[in-house]
Amino acid sequence: MFRIEAEVDKARRDLLHARLRDTNTAASPVLAALRNTPAEREYPLHVWALDPSGALAGGLVGHTWTTWLHVALLWVDARHRGTGLGTHLLTQAEHLATDRGCTASRLETWDFQAPGFYGRNGYEVVCAIPDYPPGVTEYTLVKRLA
Repeated sequence: MFRIEAEVDKARRDLLHARLRDTNTAASPVLAALRNTPAEREYPLHVWALDPSGALAGGLVGHTWTTWLHVALLWVDARHRGTGLGTHLLTQAEHLATDRGCTASRLETWDFQAPGFYGRNGYEVVCAIPDYPPGVTEYTLVKRLA
């Protein structure tokens, strides 16, 4: 018999994370080889575009892990869309990631956001989740980096 609880609990979350990490490490020689190496850590990667007044015109937030760049956020102010700024931010992030040893990039976007933009920049859809959230399709895209 188990007692089921649905409470936010940081200590249990951390314990669960550690136990899952240990289970994954035991099951995967690839993850086991990564443990306690610099490649195991996630390293933040941020690229910012500022207009002449110093205001934020756009930015990209992500991180690198093992040989992957994960783009979490990419935004360009409406006044600067269509100018190539988004491509510049993405390209700069990919170059920085390549310098860190990354060979691939991944990201998620919604159907009303920028799947076409990413496609034009060499990304391919590998997953589509309809109705996430309801009425919207979320895409996962990947790209091999040179």
